[in-house]
Amino acid sequence: MSTPDYVPGHGLLKDRTAVITAAAGAGIGGATARRFLEEGARIVIGDAHARRLKETEGALAAEFGADRVASLPCDVTDEDQVAALFALAEQTHGRLDIVVNNAGLGGTAALVDMTDEQWGKVLDVTLNGTFRCTRAALRSFKASGAGGVVVNNASVVGWRAQTGQAHYAAAKAGVMALTRCAALEAAEFGVRINAVAPSLAMHPHLVKVTSEELLAELTAREAFGRYAEPWEVANVIVFLASGYSSYMTGETVSVSSQHA
Repeated sequence: MSTPDYVPGHGLLKDRTAVITAAAGAGIGGATARRFLEEGARIVIGDAHARRLKETEGALAAEFGADRVASLPCDVTDEDQVAALFALAEQTHGRLDIVVNNAGLGGTAALVDMTDEQWGKVLDVTLNGTFRCTRAALRSFKASGAGGVVVNNASVVGWRAQTGQAHYAAAKAGVMALTRCAALEAAEFGVRINAVAPSLAMHPHLVKVTSEELLAELTAREAFGRYAEPWEVANVIVFLASGYSSYMTGETVSVSSQHA
């Protein structure tokens, strides 16, 4: 099946302010930043790669307006950097409406050979980073009393087993559990928390460093026989961030046929 046409914006996030982590580059975070702008939002983007982040900010600002795009380098394993990113959103736009926790770190290693450092690094970025940013979001939303939305990026490997992915799968399963528990706590002050679970989302740079054999094997598992474009995952994030999902919270939505 060929890739469908790109869906134009419909103003679903008009005048909303969003923080998006790991938003520099060509992946899901970058696609989400662009989609949010196309839907009328103002964005504050963070990423651990400062140079790439500045380039992304410049390109988006030139296209959508400098008043709608701000950025700050942010390593989600550092609480001070997380706090600074959220403070920038409130200082720049006077409010915060949406947080997209996209930062995550993968890797492949057999458990028998995996080091504590490999395990800890993946968990600290992927799960602990999501916790830090969700906590910052809920503190901001609770203080404002105006509600808000959090969308976390999980993965289908949080549901199913895959060799060499014990650390990543454990982290993503943790993101799903965090999403469910935090959603119950946040409901009392009008905040919704959901997650997306992609399987295979690729972009040109990632395709270049993936062998043809592996890519063919991975895409053969997908119902449509192809990988997802990052913007296709971003579309579901837009839905979860918008009023169209007003009665959804604590849910993890599979952006794939491989939910089990």
